[in-house]
Amino acid sequence: MGKQPVRMKAVVYALSPFQQKVMPGLWKDITSKIHHKVSENWISATLLLAPLVGTYTYVQNYQEKEKLAHRY
Repeated sequence: MGKQPVRMKAVVYALSPFQQKVMPGLWKDITSKIHHKVSENWISATLLLAPLVGTYTYVQNYQEKEKLAHRY
């Protein structure tokens, strides 16, 4: 006895082009949500952002000095 092929139906998920509210709660009142998160966790935010900003500033300053080094 051989195997008989079985037809399977595929399930396809798609968003309707007429559906405008895909994720309405995500963007609603986003500024107050960000303010609330930062004000609750300002120490963590500072400890995360300070080294990143400091490194970026140092690299930009170093590159600018390197570009102008040949002038002296």
